[in-house]
Amino acid sequence: MYRFLLTPRWWGINVFVLLAIPFCVFMGSWQLSRFEARVDDHRNAGEQAAENKREAARPLADLLPVDKATAGRQATAEGRYAEQLLVPGRELDGKRGYYVMTLLRTDAGKALPVVRGWLPGDADRADAPAAPKGEVEVTGALQASEQPGENGVPAQGGLPSGQTGAISAASLVNLVSYDVYDAWITLAKADPGMKAVPAAATADTGLDLKAFQNLGYTGEWFVFAGFVVFMWFRLLRREAESVRDAELGLTPDEERVSSPSGV
Repeated sequence: MYRFLLTPRWWGINVFVLLAIPFCVFMGSWQLSRFEARVDDHRNAGEQAAENKREAARPLADLLPVDKATAGRQATAEGRYAEQLLVPGRELDGKRGYYVMTLLRTDAGKALPVVRGWLPGDADRADAPAAPKGEVEVTGALQASEQPGENGVPAQGGLPSGQTGAISAASLVNLVSYDVYDAWITLAKADPGMKAVPAAATADTGLDLKAFQNLGYTGEWFVFAGFVVFMWFRLLRREAESVRDAELGLTPDEERVSSPSGV
């Protein structure tokens, strides 16, 4: 009854099934590993954040460039404050407001964006406290440059003079005439009149939408594998039933021939 499995048509079906099932299982396992890696990154990021609060601050130069290992660590830098910019559309404790960011000109000739604190309401330069004068030393959590459209960073352009949408060297290069570090810090203790801005989680270390997409894709690939097996079994059973009906003389052609004309 199952000799039809040796026909060219069924050879093609069987080869497809034998290739499709391992591929679906492999892709499902890969997506699952991506989800597990994000879970591990999320756990490690939490542990790293707790460790960053305990360890002593280190010079900025020792922590650059910013990566997953150095993001969030306490950094120190010395210099003089220069231009002050406002970063609108930032939330803190469920309230909408803006960051007060001042560029710190260091002895290295480059400027470090320093978020000195947060204020509620619409960005207004008149309400933002002026930066301290003279030589200062700042200490805060080191952060990677922001990317517009990610992690709540607004992507809109056309902001008023004295404002920037993202804290990054790429965004600031057209606003100041000197080089800017590809990093920034948020002060551990905000300047008077403002609230301190907590360090943001490192990119791709949270249980965000991408993580749960990986988990969803995992289920889809395993469902595909099951569907391939189901369809192969269904085709096999249908073919076997057709062969059995033919052996019993119950083929549709014979039934039509035996039926009265015009019925």
